[in-house]
Amino acid sequence: MQEVRIQDDTIFLVGELVFSFVPIFQEKTAKLLKHTSPIMLDISGISRIDSAGVAYLEELQISIQSRIKDKRKPSDKSSGIFLLRGINDATRPVIETFSSLKLPPAQIPPSQTFFESIGSSVFDGFNALKDGLVIAADVFFWSLYGIWNRSGQRKGSFVQQGVALGVQALPIVALLSFIIGFILSLQSAVQLRNFGANIFIADLLAVTMVREMGPMLTAIIVAGRSGSAIASEIATMQVTEEIDALKMMAINPVRYVVVPKFHAITIVMPILVAFSILVGEIGGLIIAMGYLDLSLESFVSRTIEIITFKDLVVSMGKSIWFAWVIVVIGSYFGFQVKGGAEGVGKATTASVVASIFAVIMFDAMFSLLYL
Repeated sequence: MQEVRIQDDTIFLVGELVFSFVPIFQEKTAKLLKHTSPIMLDISGISRIDSAGVAYLEELQISIQSRIKDKRKPSDKSSGIFLLRGINDATRPVIETFSSLKLPPAQIPPSQTFFESIGSSVFDGFNALKDGLVIAADVFFWSLYGIWNRSGQRKGSFVQQGVALGVQALPIVALLSFIIGFILSLQSAVQLRNFGANIFIADLLAVTMVREMGPMLTAIIVAGRSGSAIASEIATMQVTEEIDALKMMAINPVRYVVVPKFHAITIVMPILVAFSILVGEIGGLIIAMGYLDLSLESFVSRTIEIITFKDLVVSMGKSIWFAWVIVVIGSYFGFQVKGGAEGVGKATTASVVASIFAVIMFDAMFSLLYL
């Protein structure tokens, strides 16, 4: 029998204060509290209580204590605190387990000042740089070591990654390189034709494609296509705890996941750049022959004459460096991911943006160094 009564400014609860009976206690206490304002709650008559009962007791305590404080006069010297008594051995463990009144209030972090936000950004950037250098060193060490010792890598992973990162990227690289070579030649041909310098279209296109557009365009395409795939694959493995599983099996994640990609992209990136240059030259050849009336022999001979061995070394060097940058950045963001699917998406996006930015910045530095 669930009973609620008030005696001497104390409200007594009797019965089982569980989920199914809480509405009965709520109804009875609401009627009694309309006319009186008790200052103590006695639950010695409660024989059984659950989490719903504990929540109801806390709600009742907070409600009555707020009413006491509202009705309290300035001259009143009473404490204005609503007390709880009668906790027995049957109810004490449940109340201690589910009570939330003793929990400390949530601390709202103070808003940062302008200089604090700058300092925090610098500190975060320093930590990110440190973590990036650690991952880069790890990748380079195990990649160099993996040339002679392939233990810890999946069999056939090098060929698989070479196909995924190189062969499957050929169509998009070919299409964009052809369009870029075609457009560069078309825009340049208009001006060169006015000065009777038609033959110099070969010089302009060859130097531009070999030294700048070929490596940079290919790197941007690979960063958007393959770099995102690297980051999302590692990030997914991190979220699904596959990386932790590899560590538990004494398998180095960098050696198992990243090194095959590093080796493969180091080989296929120069091939993609050479293919991009060739297709771009074909696009320019169409304009040279159709708009400037140049012969195939003159265009090819002029192109071979203007390109030096240094240009080819710089172009291939750029391509390899860009490939390493893409793999390291993709691996960094993949290993740093936090959260679920949303974290994977954010890591992939950040990887692509950072890779493209790094490629452009390094290309500008190479251009200044090898001008």
